[in-house]
Amino acid sequence: MHPIPARGFEQLEFEARMARAQDRMRRAGMDAILLTTEPDVRYFTGFFTQFWESPTRPWFVVLPLDGKPIAVIPEIGAAGMAGTWVDDIHTWPAPRPDDDGISLLASVIDGLRRKFGRLGVPLGHESFLRMPAGDYQRLLGGLSAFEISDASLLLHQIRYVKSAAEIEKIHYVCDLTSDVFEDLPETLKAGESERQNCHRMRIDLLQRGADTTPYLIAGSGPGGYDSIIMGPTDRVLEYGDVLIIDTGTTFDGYFCDFDRNFVFGHADDDLRRAYDVVFASTDAGFAAARPGATTSDVWAAMWQVLEDGGALGNSVGRMGHGLGIELTEWPSNTADDGTPLEPGVVLTLEPGMEFAPGKQMVHEENIVITEDGARMLSRRAPAELPIVR
Repeated sequence: MHPIPARGFEQLEFEARMARAQDRMRRAGMDAILLTTEPDVRYFTGFFTQFWESPTRPWFVVLPLDGKPIAVIPEIGAAGMAGTWVDDIHTWPAPRPDDDGISLLASVIDGLRRKFGRLGVPLGHESFLRMPAGDYQRLLGGLSAFEISDASLLLHQIRYVKSAAEIEKIHYVCDLTSDVFEDLPETLKAGESERQNCHRMRIDLLQRGADTTPYLIAGSGPGGYDSIIMGPTDRVLEYGDVLIIDTGTTFDGYFCDFDRNFVFGHADDDLRRAYDVVFASTDAGFAAARPGATTSDVWAAMWQVLEDGGALGNSVGRMGHGLGIELTEWPSNTADDGTPLEPGVVLTLEPGMEFAPGKQMVHEENIVITEDGARMLSRRAPAELPIVR
C-alpha cells in the first residue's frame, strides 16, 4: 500500500500557487481575481471545511496583484481562515440577506492598487459563481473603477499542473481504491441490487482510509448497460448481467476517478470483444500521453482503436479529463480540445463505445504525465473481463 501522505500543504506550496497566479494576472492585465467556489478558495488558501454544503452563506477570496490572498467571509469562518496562511481577513455577520457581504467585498476590491483597472472573475466554461445573481449585479454596480474580465481559463491553467505533494495524494487514493476494486469480486452478489452492492463497496473504501466517496455510480444490464450515470439503483443483479462501478473517492480533498467492469456468471463473445477493445484503447491513449502531445492526440489514439473495433458511437462526449481537487477538471480529451500535455498533469483515460444497439462498454484509468511519458496512478484493470461466480 502506498504510504499515507501528510495532510495539508506547506506554506511554500501556497506561495508558489499565488506566484503563478500573479504572474498570469500581470500578463493578462488583471489587478485582482475574485474567487467564490470551494475548490478555488481551498486551492489558494488551504481553507478546508465541510461547511460549504450549506448554501446559506457566500464566501469570497480576492487574489491581489501583490501579496497574499484576501478573505471576505462570514464571521463563522474567521477562526478557520485564521488557521491558514491568510492573514488579511474581513468578516460580516452572515446570513444578512439585505447585504450579505457585498458592500464589504466592494470596499475591499476598491481599496486595491489599480494598475490595469480590470477585475478577473471566472465566467467561462467549467466555472460558476457561488453567489446570488442579484448580489453579483449589485457588486458590479459598486465597482465603477474596474471592468470585468473572464478569469476562468487562467485559473484552469494554474491548477492544471500538479505539484509532487498533490500527485502523492491522488496516487494514494488511487492505490486505496484499486485495492477495493481488486477485492470486489469476492463481495459482489447476484440476487442483490446495485445499491446494496455499492453500499458495501462504499463502506470498504471508508474502512481502508478514504475520507469520502461522494461519487459512486453504477450501471448494469444483460450483456451490457445503457447508462453509466444514473445508478446505483434498486435493480437486482442476475447471472449474465454486466456491472460497471465508477467512483470518485477522496483523500485530503483530492480525487481518484476510475471504473471497473464485472460480469456475473458468464460473458458472451460480443461482450468479451467489447471489453478487449476498450482495454486496448486505454493502452493506446496511455502510449500517446507524453509531454508535447495534446489531449486531442490522446483522444485520436483511443478513438482509432474503438473505431477499428466496431464502435457504433460514443455518447459521453469526451474520453477523459483533468483530475485533482475536483472530480473532473479542465481540460477534456476531445477531438478539438488541443491542450498541450506537460509533466505533472493528471488525467483520466476514459474510452467508451456503444458496441451494440443500446449497449455500452466504458473503461477508465488515472495517469500522470512525466518527463518520460505517462505513469499509471490507478492500478491497471484486469486484461480479461472479471467474472463473478
